[in-house]
Amino acid sequence: MNRTIVRIIYLSLFSVAMAYLESAVVVYLRFIYYPETFDLSVFKIPPEILTIEIGREAATLVMLVALAWIAAREFKTRFAGFIFCFGVWDLFYYIWLKVFINWPEYWLEWDILFLIPTAWLAPWLVPVIISIFMIICSTLVFIFPERFEKYIFNLYEWLIVLASMLIILYTFLYQTGRFINGQIPETYPWLLFIIGVLLAISLVVRRIVSSGRKKI
Repeated sequence: MNRTIVRIIYLSLFSVAMAYLESAVVVYLRFIYYPETFDLSVFKIPPEILTIEIGREAATLVMLVALAWIAAREFKTRFAGFIFCFGVWDLFYYIWLKVFINWPEYWLEWDILFLIPTAWLAPWLVPVIISIFMIICSTLVFIFPERFEKYIFNLYEWLIVLASMLIILYTFLYQTGRFINGQIPETYPWLLFIIGVLLAISLVVRRIVSSGRKKI
Protein backbone atom coordinates (compact mmCIF):
# COMPACT_ATOMS: atom_id res chain seq x y z
CA MET A 1 0.00 0.00 0.00
CA ASN A 2 1.21 3.52 -0.82
CA ARG A 3 3.06 5.14 2.10
CA THR A 4 0.99 8.32 1.82
CA ILE A 5 -2.26 6.36 2.12
CA VAL A 6 -0.93 4.43 5.12
CA ARG A 7 0.10 7.69 6.81
CA ILE A 8 -3.34 9.22 6.21
CA ILE A 9 -5.10 6.12 7.56
CA TYR A 10 -3.12 5.99 10.81
CA LEU A 11 -3.27 9.74 11.40
CA SER A 12 -7.03 9.57 10.84
CA LEU A 13 -7.48 6.68 13.27
CA PHE A 14 -5.57 8.50 15.99
CA SER A 15 -7.46 11.77 15.42
CA VAL A 16 -10.90 10.12 15.41
CA ALA A 17 -10.09 8.26 18.64
CA MET A 18 -8.74 11.44 20.21
CA ALA A 19 -11.92 13.28 19.23
CA TYR A 20 -13.93 10.55 20.96
CA LEU A 21 -11.98 11.12 24.19
CA GLU A 22 -12.37 14.89 24.07
CA SER A 23 -16.09 14.77 23.29
CA ALA A 24 -16.54 12.28 26.15
CA VAL A 25 -14.88 14.75 28.55
CA VAL A 26 -17.17 17.54 27.33
CA VAL A 27 -20.22 15.29 27.79
CA TYR A 28 -19.18 14.64 31.40
CA LEU A 29 -18.69 18.37 32.04
CA ARG A 30 -22.06 19.23 30.58
CA PHE A 31 -23.87 16.58 32.58
CA ILE A 32 -22.21 17.88 35.76
CA TYR A 33 -22.46 21.64 35.24
CA TYR A 34 -25.28 21.95 32.68
CA PRO A 35 -27.64 19.04 33.49
CA GLU A 36 -30.68 20.69 31.90
CA THR A 37 -29.35 22.60 28.90
CA PHE A 38 -26.07 24.10 27.72
CA ASP A 39 -26.26 27.88 28.24
CA LEU A 40 -23.39 30.13 27.16
CA SER A 41 -24.75 33.04 29.20
CA VAL A 42 -24.01 31.18 32.45
CA PHE A 43 -20.46 29.91 32.87
CA LYS A 44 -20.73 27.40 35.71
CA ILE A 45 -17.33 25.70 35.59
CA PRO A 46 -15.36 26.58 38.79
CA PRO A 47 -11.87 28.15 38.46
CA GLU A 48 -9.97 25.04 39.60
CA ILE A 49 -11.72 22.87 36.99
CA LEU A 50 -11.29 25.59 34.36
CA THR A 51 -7.53 25.54 34.98
CA ILE A 52 -7.45 21.79 34.41
CA GLU A 53 -9.54 22.21 31.26
CA ILE A 54 -7.12 24.79 29.87
CA GLY A 55 -4.27 22.39 30.62
CA ARG A 56 -6.13 19.63 28.80
CA GLU A 57 -6.49 21.82 25.72
CA ALA A 58 -2.77 22.60 25.78
CA ALA A 59 -1.98 18.88 26.21
CA THR A 60 -4.14 18.11 23.19
CA LEU A 61 -2.04 20.44 21.01
CA VAL A 62 1.17 18.88 22.33
CA MET A 63 -0.14 15.42 21.42
CA LEU A 64 -1.01 16.51 17.87
CA VAL A 65 2.41 18.13 17.36
CA ALA A 66 4.21 15.06 18.74
CA LEU A 67 2.23 12.72 16.49
CA ALA A 68 2.93 14.80 13.40
CA TRP A 69 6.64 15.00 14.30
CA ILE A 70 7.11 11.24 14.51
CA ALA A 71 4.92 10.54 11.47
CA ALA A 72 7.26 12.23 8.97
CA ARG A 73 10.78 13.57 8.45
CA GLU A 74 10.41 16.77 6.42
CA PHE A 75 8.99 19.93 7.96
CA LYS A 76 6.30 20.36 5.33
CA THR A 77 5.05 16.80 5.82
CA ARG A 78 5.13 17.17 9.60
CA PHE A 79 3.26 20.46 9.39
CA ALA A 80 0.73 18.93 7.02
CA GLY A 81 0.34 16.04 9.44
CA PHE A 82 -0.42 18.42 12.29
CA ILE A 83 -2.97 20.34 10.21
CA PHE A 84 -4.56 17.09 9.02
CA CYS A 85 -4.87 15.66 12.53
CA PHE A 86 -6.22 18.93 13.89
CA GLY A 87 -8.87 19.03 11.18
CA VAL A 88 -9.97 15.41 11.60
CA TRP A 89 -9.94 15.71 15.39
CA ASP A 90 -12.05 18.88 15.44
CA LEU A 91 -14.49 17.58 12.83
CA PHE A 92 -15.10 14.31 14.62
CA TYR A 93 -15.35 16.09 17.96
CA TYR A 94 -18.67 17.53 16.76
CA ILE A 95 -19.69 14.27 15.13
CA TRP A 96 -19.20 12.39 18.41
CA LEU A 97 -21.10 15.07 20.37
CA LYS A 98 -23.98 14.65 17.95
CA VAL A 99 -23.88 10.88 18.49
CA PHE A 100 -23.61 11.10 22.28
CA ILE A 101 -26.00 13.92 23.23
CA ASN A 102 -27.55 15.05 19.94
CA TRP A 103 -25.69 18.37 20.06
CA PRO A 104 -25.52 20.69 18.21
CA GLU A 105 -29.25 20.89 17.64
CA TYR A 106 -29.23 23.51 14.89
CA TRP A 107 -26.80 24.82 12.30
CA LEU A 108 -25.74 28.13 13.85
CA GLU A 109 -25.64 27.13 17.51
CA TRP A 110 -22.80 28.84 19.38
CA ASP A 111 -19.94 26.99 21.03
CA ILE A 112 -16.84 27.73 23.11
CA LEU A 113 -14.06 26.74 20.74
CA PHE A 114 -11.00 27.33 22.87
CA LEU A 115 -9.97 28.81 26.22
CA ILE A 116 -6.32 29.80 25.61
CA PRO A 117 -5.64 32.59 26.50
CA THR A 118 -9.32 33.56 26.64
CA ALA A 119 -12.62 32.21 25.36
CA TRP A 120 -12.99 31.80 21.59
CA LEU A 121 -16.61 31.78 20.44
CA ALA A 122 -18.37 31.02 17.16
CA PRO A 123 -21.20 28.95 15.73
CA TRP A 124 -20.02 25.33 15.63
CA LEU A 125 -20.34 25.35 11.84
CA VAL A 126 -17.35 27.71 11.63
CA PRO A 127 -14.71 25.31 13.04
CA VAL A 128 -16.23 22.50 10.97
CA ILE A 129 -15.71 24.52 7.78
CA ILE A 130 -12.14 25.28 8.83
CA SER A 131 -11.52 21.62 9.68
CA ILE A 132 -12.67 20.45 6.26
CA PHE A 133 -10.43 23.05 4.63
CA MET A 134 -7.46 21.94 6.77
CA ILE A 135 -8.02 18.29 5.84
CA ILE A 136 -8.16 19.10 2.12
CA CYS A 137 -5.07 21.35 2.19
CA SER A 138 -2.94 18.95 4.21
CA THR A 139 -3.96 16.06 1.95
CA LEU A 140 -2.79 18.10 -1.06
CA VAL A 141 0.61 18.51 0.61
CA PHE A 142 0.76 14.74 1.17
CA ILE A 143 -0.19 13.96 -2.43
CA PHE A 144 1.71 16.76 -4.21
CA PRO A 145 4.75 17.49 -1.97
CA GLU A 146 6.77 18.67 -4.97
CA ARG A 147 4.38 21.59 -5.48
CA PHE A 148 5.20 23.11 -2.10
CA GLU A 149 8.34 24.74 -0.76
CA LYS A 150 10.56 23.03 1.82
CA TYR A 151 8.67 25.02 4.44
CA ILE A 152 5.41 24.74 2.45
CA PHE A 153 5.20 28.45 1.53
CA ASN A 154 7.66 31.25 0.85
CA LEU A 155 7.85 34.29 3.14
CA TYR A 156 5.29 36.31 1.17
CA GLU A 157 2.83 33.43 1.24
CA TRP A 158 3.31 32.90 4.98
CA LEU A 159 2.44 36.57 5.53
CA ILE A 160 -0.83 35.94 3.71
CA VAL A 161 -1.43 32.88 5.89
CA LEU A 162 -0.76 35.00 8.99
CA ALA A 163 -3.21 37.66 7.79
CA SER A 164 -5.85 34.99 7.17
CA MET A 165 -5.32 33.50 10.62
CA LEU A 166 -5.53 36.90 12.35
CA ILE A 167 -8.76 37.77 10.56
CA ILE A 168 -10.35 34.46 11.56
CA LEU A 169 -9.02 34.76 15.11
CA TYR A 170 -10.64 38.20 15.36
CA THR A 171 -14.00 36.67 14.44
CA PHE A 172 -13.55 34.13 17.27
CA LEU A 173 -12.89 36.90 19.79
CA TYR A 174 -15.60 39.20 18.45
CA GLN A 175 -18.15 38.16 21.08
CA THR A 176 -15.76 37.27 23.92
CA GLY A 177 -16.58 40.46 25.81
CA ARG A 178 -20.29 39.65 25.87
CA PHE A 179 -19.53 36.13 27.04
CA ILE A 180 -17.29 37.34 29.88
CA ASN A 181 -20.06 39.73 30.96
CA GLY A 182 -22.56 36.87 31.13
CA GLN A 183 -24.39 37.70 27.92
CA ILE A 184 -25.32 35.38 25.08
CA PRO A 185 -23.24 35.89 21.91
CA GLU A 186 -25.26 37.44 19.11
CA THR A 187 -23.73 38.46 15.81
CA TYR A 188 -20.92 36.53 14.19
CA PRO A 189 -18.90 38.48 11.54
CA TRP A 190 -19.44 36.05 8.69
CA LEU A 191 -18.10 38.45 6.06
CA LEU A 192 -14.73 38.72 7.80
CA PHE A 193 -14.64 34.95 8.23
CA ILE A 194 -15.31 34.43 4.51
CA ILE A 195 -12.56 36.92 3.62
CA GLY A 196 -10.09 35.09 5.88
CA VAL A 197 -10.98 31.69 4.44
CA LEU A 198 -10.87 32.93 0.84
CA LEU A 199 -7.39 34.35 1.43
CA ALA A 200 -6.17 30.92 2.53
CA ILE A 201 -8.00 29.10 -0.27
CA SER A 202 -6.61 31.42 -2.96
CA LEU A 203 -3.10 30.84 -1.63
CA VAL A 204 -3.36 27.04 -1.77
CA VAL A 205 -4.98 27.10 -5.22
CA ARG A 206 -2.26 29.46 -6.47
CA ARG A 207 0.45 27.14 -5.13
CA ILE A 208 -1.07 24.02 -6.72
CA VAL A 209 -1.86 25.64 -10.09
CA SER A 210 1.35 27.66 -10.51
CA SER A 211 3.57 24.74 -9.51
CA GLY A 212 1.70 22.49 -11.90
CA ARG A 213 2.24 24.91 -14.79
CA LYS A 214 5.99 25.08 -14.11
CA LYS A 215 6.23 21.34 -14.64
CA ILE A 216 4.41 21.41 -17.99
